[in-house]
Amino acid sequence: MLVVIGGLPATGKTTLARLLAGRMGAVHLRVDTIEQALVRSGLARHPVGPAGYVVAYALAEEHLRQGLTVIAESVNPLGVTRDAWRDAAGRAGVSCVEVEVVCSDPVQHRRRVTSRSVDIPDLPLPDWDQVVEREYEPWERERIVVDTAGESPEESLAGLLEAVMSVAADNFET
Repeated sequence: MLVVIGGLPATGKTTLARLLAGRMGAVHLRVDTIEQALVRSGLARHPVGPAGYVVAYALAEEHLRQGLTVIAESVNPLGVTRDAWRDAAGRAGVSCVEVEVVCSDPVQHRRRVTSRSVDIPDLPLPDWDQVVEREYEPWERERIVVDTAGESPEESLAGLLEAVMSVAADNFET
């Protein structure tokens, strides 16, 4: 299966994606990692545009065709990017579970944005104004919503894992 995790920067996407991948024995694809590799190669500059996503879709499809579960993590801000993940899962013949990670407490979210450290060398992190002004289309379809405000990563993971397994079971039955 493909689990697509999206949401604004500093909501907890990467932490949850890593924990979920470890728990499920899945491949974690992070668009930030791909984009920064493109920048380091000299082939692109920030903002990278669609190239990182296009590479991630291809890698996800390849891993899915090998029978692996993939956790794809990115901001995933547009309907077109969300559709592309679903299309990759469809071409690979697997189900796609979509997850939006939010932090409903603006004070906590802002603190996360201003206090986090870079875990990918030279990756520029957005400031609070860039996060709140970022283009981010509302979701117009079913998805799992995980609100990380006031929760530990382990608490958020427990709810996410239960929801993903429930959706996967429903997809298996149909």
